[in-house]
Amino acid sequence: MNAGESMWRRVDVIGETGSTNADLIARAAAGDDVVGAVLVAEHQTAGRGRNGRSWSAPRGTQLTLSLGVSVDALPPVAWGWIPLATGVAVVDAVAETTGLRVGLKWPNDVLAAPSGQSHGFGKLAGILAEVATPQPVVVVGIGLNVSLAADDLPDPGATSLSILGAHSVDRNVLLNHLLDAMQRRMEGLYSAGGADPALASDYTAHSLTIGARVRATLPGEGELVGQAVRVDDQGRLCIDTGTDVVAVSAGDIVHLRPLEEGLPG
Repeated sequence: MNAGESMWRRVDVIGETGSTNADLIARAAAGDDVVGAVLVAEHQTAGRGRNGRSWSAPRGTQLTLSLGVSVDALPPVAWGWIPLATGVAVVDAVAETTGLRVGLKWPNDVLAAPSGQSHGFGKLAGILAEVATPQPVVVVGIGLNVSLAADDLPDPGATSLSILGAHSVDRNVLLNHLLDAMQRRMEGLYSAGGADPALASDYTAHSLTIGARVRATLPGEGELVGQAVRVDDQGRLCIDTGTDVVAVSAGDIVHLRPLEEGLPG
C-alpha cells in the first residue's frame, strides 16, 4: 500500500443482515479476498458480542460494520492488539465527529458517562474480532450506538451518542472518521510489528480498566482479583493479585468486572 492510499478497497452498504461479521467470514471461507473489505448494515438482526451476547437496535440507529484486516505483517502474538487498536480508533472517531470524550474497558467495550458525571458509565460500542480462514485475515465487527433513545437501548447498561448530547450525528461522517482512524492505528501496528508507542500510550490514556481493581471470572469456578496494572505486548491484561502479576487474554476469561462502583460489568 502506497503512502496516502486507503487500505479499504471496497465499502458495501446493505439494508439488513444477521451479522456483518458472519457475512465477511462466510465470504472468506468461500474464497473471496476480504482484506480491506468494509461491510456496513443499516440493520443487524443477529449481532453478537463476546460469549455470544446479542447486540441489536432499531434500524438506522447504530453504526454497524465489519472490517477485513490483514495480519500478514503481524506476528500472531500481536493479534490481540487488533481489537484494542479498534477501540482507540472508535475513541478517535467519536471525538473527531462529536467532541465527546469516551473511554475503553478491556478488552472490547467503549464506555461513556453523561456529561458532567464521573459515574454511571454506559456501553456506547462493542467490538468483536474473529479470525477468518483460509486467508490470513481478522474480521473486526463494530456496533456503535448513535441515535438510540433510552427506550431503544439493547441493554440497560448501554448508552448512545444522542443520549450523551450529540444529536443529529451524520453516520456517513462518523464512518469516514472511523475508517481513517482505523487505518492510522493499523498502520502503526504493521510498522512496529505490534503495539507501537503511540498506540500503547493512547490506549492507556483512554483505559477505564488500567489502574482499577477488578475481578476476572475464569472458566469453571476460578477467579482473579487484583489491580489491573497494564496491557502487555500481546494485548493481555496484567492483574496484580498482591502475590503475583497474572496476564489474561480475552479468551481466558468469562467476565471482567470492576470492584469500584460506576463501571458496568
